[in-house]
Amino acid sequence: MLDVSNLKVCYGQSEVIHGLDFSVKKNETLAIMGRNGMGKTTLFKSLIGVLPSSDGVISVDGVDVSDSESYQRVENGIAYVPQGRMIFPNLTVQENIETGMGVSKTKQVPDEIYALFPVLQEMRHRKGGNLSGGQQQQLAIARALVTNPKVLLLDEPTEGIQPSIIKDIANVLNEIKKIRDITIIVSEQVLSFTMAVADRIIVIDKGNFIHEGLRDDVDTEHIKKYLSV
Repeated sequence: MLDVSNLKVCYGQSEVIHGLDFSVKKNETLAIMGRNGMGKTTLFKSLIGVLPSSDGVISVDGVDVSDSESYQRVENGIAYVPQGRMIFPNLTVQENIETGMGVSKTKQVPDEIYALFPVLQEMRHRKGGNLSGGQQQQLAIARALVTNPKVLLLDEPTEGIQPSIIKDIANVLNEIKKIRDITIIVSEQVLSFTMAVADRIIVIDKGNFIHEGLRDDVDTEHIKKYLSV
């Protein structure tokens, strides 16, 4: 569903993503793990087109989107939930979700979205800025889902969220995968969350992939060494 080959990203003259190659299958959840500053967010921003890549090919379901603008990548099936969520604080919950519906041409928020996130239905007339961090994260995921994506990118979805809500988000992601043919890629530092959602784990360090394995084969103590500062 997502194919990336020889992806390189630069900040000015400095290359920060060094020729990455990876593929993610339909209905697979991939976790990309690493400490802060190792390239996770840069990678995600390049996949959605916020940051230009200096080399490489990005394909979604066989369509090359490497030279496409961000909105065109959304139209081709990539949805992005950025680090920090970036919801619209002065819009209501429902209005926030509706901002994602231009691509899907849907007239009203699908019942499926509110079934996945009951708290958003309860708070649909409340302003986004009045929600807790965990509720805002659910709102950001809901807004991404109404674009009917083939590939969902989640950048640090557990950041600043209490443990009980982290479990809720893990459950929702697993539920989404049951009811949709969707590929999910998360960047993450919380290993317990990763182990709850991921089929496969890749560790990134200074713009390079240094470890890869299936969740069932993961040595958690080994992974923790890559995440400790």
